[in-house]
Amino acid sequence: MERARIAVTGASGLIGGALARSLTADGHQVVRLVRRAARAADEVCWDPEGRYVDTAGLAGCDAVVNLAGAGVGNRRWTDAYKARIRAGRVLGTAALAEAIAALDDRPRVFVNGSAIGYYGETGDRVVDESAPAGSGFLPELCVEWEAAAAPAREAGVRTAFVRTGLVVSRKGGAWARLFPLFKAGLGGRMGDGRQYWSYVSLHDEVAAIRHLIDTDGLSGPFNVTAPNPLTNREITEAMGRVLHRPTFFTVPAPALRTVLGEMAGDVLGSARVVPRRLLESGFTFAFPDIEGAIRAA
Repeated sequence: MERARIAVTGASGLIGGALARSLTADGHQVVRLVRRAARAADEVCWDPEGRYVDTAGLAGCDAVVNLAGAGVGNRRWTDAYKARIRAGRVLGTAALAEAIAALDDRPRVFVNGSAIGYYGETGDRVVDESAPAGSGFLPELCVEWEAAAAPAREAGVRTAFVRTGLVVSRKGGAWARLFPLFKAGLGGRMGDGRQYWSYVSLHDEVAAIRHLIDTDGLSGPFNVTAPNPLTNREITEAMGRVLHRPTFFTVPAPALRTVLGEMAGDVLGSARVVPRRLLESGFTFAFPDIEGAIRAA
C-alpha cells in the first residue's frame, strides 16, 4: 500500500499500539484519537461515551481502525464495569461510524474491533464466521458492537470486523498475566483443561488488521485466531516446554468462579474458532502454532 493516513483508536493499548508502530515504521501517517484536547497534529479529540468525534481530524484519512474499549479481562465484571465495557465499544463505534458517514471525503475502509466472544460457548464444535452468535454478556456485547458500525457501512464505506481471539503477548491482555506465573513454575491448567482456547500471536493480529486495510473487497466478520485452536491443557503443556518450567498446578473451577465471578465463564468456556475467511482471503500466519506464538512473545 502507498503511504496512507490512518486513524487509530486505542493506540495506547496492546493491539492498537503495536499496529501504530507497525504502520509508522512502514512510512504511513498514524492519526491517534485521544480522549482529551488534541495537543499535536497527529491527534484527534473524541469522546466515545459522549458519541463525539472531531470530524475535521478524520478528513483525508484513507482508513479508520477502531480498537478502543476498556479491557474485558482487566477486572471483575460488576454491573458498573460491564456498563463501562459496553459504553466504550458500542457508543464509541457508533460515534466513529456516524462521523465517517458525515464526511464528504470518506475513508475507503473502516476496520472495527470485535471478539470471538461473539460465538459464546462452542464446546468441541469447530466454528467459523458463518456460526450464529451465542448467548450471554460477551456474545450480546459483540452483536451490539458490530451493529453500531452500520452508519459507515450504509454510507458505502467498506467495513470489516476483527473477531480477535486470545492474543499471545507478555506486554498486555490475558496472556501477560500467565507468563509470570509460568516463569515462576506456578503455571497449570484451569479447570479440567478440556476447554478450547483460540489464540493468535500479536504479530499475526497486527498483520491481519493490515491485511484487511490493504485488501479491497474484504468486508464483514473475520476471525483472527491461529488456524488450529488447542485445549487449555495443551496450551499449558506448551508453555511449560517453551519456558522450561513444570506445570503441576491446577486452578479448580470453583476457585476461578470465586475470584473472577461471571468472567470465569469466559476462562472456563470453550471456543474452538477457526479463521476460515482470513485464510480464504490469502492471509498467511507467521506463527500458526502455539510454541511459535509463545516464543515470539
